[in-house]
Amino acid sequence: MFRNGYEQYKMQSVNTMTRSEMLLLLYDELIKRLTRAQIALGDKNYDLFEKSVQRSRDIVHYLDQTLDMEYQISYELRRMYEFFLFELSRLQAGRNPVVVDELKPLVADLRDAFKEASKSAVV
Repeated sequence: MFRNGYEQYKMQSVNTMTRSEMLLLLYDELIKRLTRAQIALGDKNYDLFEKSVQRSRDIVHYLDQTLDMEYQISYELRRMYEFFLFELSRLQAGRNPVVVDELKPLVADLRDAFKEASKSAVV
C-alpha cells in the first residue's frame, strides 16, 4: 500500500517539474552514480561499479539525445557529452579511480552553470 502511494507521489513530482528542475535532477543523479562507482571501485564491488558506470552512460546519452540543435550552445554541449562518454568508457575499461576524480568536477561545474542559467532565466 505505502509503496504504491510513494510511486504515485514520485510520478506526480516528476510530471510537475520544470525542464530546468528535471535537468538539474539528471545532473544530480549523474554525480550520485559517479560517486557510487567510485566507492564501489574502492570496495572492489565490480558488479555495482559496472551498473553505476552504465547508468551514468545512460544519463549522458539521454542528455545528448534531448539537445535542441537549433541553439549554438547545443553543439558545444554535444562535444562535452561525447567527452563524458569517452571518459566513462575509459573508466569502465581501466577501472581507474583517477578518471572519476577528473570527471566529477566537470559534471558538477556544468550542473552549476545550468543552475545559474535557470535562475537568471526566471528573473
